[in-house]
Amino acid sequence: MFNSSYFHPMTVHFPIALIMIGFIVDLVSVFNKKDPCLSKTGYYMEIFGMIAAIVAFGTGYYFTSMLSGEAGLARIEHKLFATFTLVFIILASTFRVLIVYLKKDNGYLKWVALGLFLCAFIFVIYTGHLGGMLVEDYLMGI
Repeated sequence: MFNSSYFHPMTVHFPIALIMIGFIVDLVSVFNKKDPCLSKTGYYMEIFGMIAAIVAFGTGYYFTSMLSGEAGLARIEHKLFATFTLVFIILASTFRVLIVYLKKDNGYLKWVALGLFLCAFIFVIYTGHLGGMLVEDYLMGI
């Protein structure tokens, strides 16, 4: 029989990859203005990363088990930074969609969006690290 607690591990790797690679591609596009494809690629990866982050957060919230003791504290910290990641990726993606819609994508507003994406990038790295610690140190999900 299929265990629903596997939903979170199955979905969590998509936002990690999409947010990280999308940010790097978008950052490279700022310095390489000759290739507009890079900016669009970063844009779409970040948007899909936001959608994947919403799904991963939902599966973590609804389908993972409660823990106690040190493992419970580690899970709380993981959930806190997952919330920070989700908030920043939603803010950054919404802001980026707005500046693309208003056709202000080439000015200083893109740097503001990149700053928000940088925060999401840092938070997703740390959240993934905490999730890995939950699996390795506390054998969560094994």
